[in-house]
Amino acid sequence: MTSLLNPAAVAALADERVDWRFKGLPPEWAGRTPAQICADEPELFAAGPLGPVCVLSAEALRHNLSTMAGWCTRHGVELAPHGKTHMAPQLLARQFDAGACAVTVATISQLRTYRAFGVREVVLANELVDSAGLAWLARELDDDPDFRLICWVDSIRGVALMTEALQAAGARRPVDVCVELGAAGTRTGCRDNPTADAVAAAVVASPRLRLVGVAGYEASLGHNVSAAGIDSVRDYLEWLRAAAIRLAPLCEVPDLVVTAGGSTHFDLVAQTLTGDWRTILRSGAYLTHDDGLYLRTSPLTRPGAPPGGFVAAIQVWAQVCSRPEPGLALLTMGRRDVSFDQDLPVPQRLHRPSGWTDDGLTGCQVVKLNDQHAFLRVSPTAEAKVEVGSWIAFGVSHPCTVFDKWQLIPELDNQGRVVTLIRTFF
Repeated sequence: MTSLLNPAAVAALADERVDWRFKGLPPEWAGRTPAQICADEPELFAAGPLGPVCVLSAEALRHNLSTMAGWCTRHGVELAPHGKTHMAPQLLARQFDAGACAVTVATISQLRTYRAFGVREVVLANELVDSAGLAWLARELDDDPDFRLICWVDSIRGVALMTEALQAAGARRPVDVCVELGAAGTRTGCRDNPTADAVAAAVVASPRLRLVGVAGYEASLGHNVSAAGIDSVRDYLEWLRAAAIRLAPLCEVPDLVVTAGGSTHFDLVAQTLTGDWRTILRSGAYLTHDDGLYLRTSPLTRPGAPPGGFVAAIQVWAQVCSRPEPGLALLTMGRRDVSFDQDLPVPQRLHRPSGWTDDGLTGCQVVKLNDQHAFLRVSPTAEAKVEVGSWIAFGVSHPCTVFDKWQLIPELDNQGRVVTLIRTFF
């Protein structure tokens, strides 16, 4: 296992006992550890999940890890996958093993979680102006010479707040920062060149900060993959590239960092931002992919993409609990269990006495979610097949807002047997 985290801390998760805190799991697993459960290779459906239950595909995860690692190598970029997608140290360890150079986080709390597992290379893709967070960070950096972190700055005021807080904390090591650029109307980041240049100069003048590069987030412009959408993203990335060239002489480390890259336009990032510096992508959703947003927009799966791209590795299983009227089924899955911020879940497979089948759900569609129920519009051809008691496997859209609803997720092999239980920390 990679030296970028503490493998013993990750391995210890297999020895924590399963109990009532972890929804969806078979009650008979209570009191046993993940190591004990997985040693028996139980078939999850036969073991009796309470439902709904979120599951991961071991084969699909392996495929996506390998696919992204190969893509990054071929395109000359590094990868610091966004850890907020899954907040699962077990999955991050696999990403490190596949060649990731760091983990990306968005908040100081996410950073603290990964530091608890010994993670030593971190990109905090945000401005950090919290004095308490900066004091904690100063202690972490001073106590661990192998711990390295990069975060963002986008204002002279922010530079001053960081400097004051780090001085008050008695920080001995400087905090590495990138000047962030953001397009008008989007998220954080300097909006023009004079501001970016002034912020960079303020960083260089700070005794507690060190300028290491330029950062951006092209997905703030949206997930539009039309010609117009791509042109807009490309223009933004060209602006980011020009800033990197302009600010490179101020850089206080040998290797300038230029970083961007969500899960929709990482191909444009590689095309536009590679150069005489470290180009770091921060894509996160590639690991599980999905059956909605990223299926439509990822450069490896959207229409026209070559074969062999990512495959969806995450599903939520739910049971039909009511058929109150023709054409309608209610299932035991709601907003507390599955994402709904991008698209509604996609019915994919029906469980019959012989096992899971792709046959029987043609024309069915989830049309609404309540907190604990899904409204499935049942097509005429499926009326007799979607019965009370039936189980349906659903694809999801936007995995980030599925993971945060589950604390322990079974990972299954192709026969539906549990090979790992993945712990998340949200």
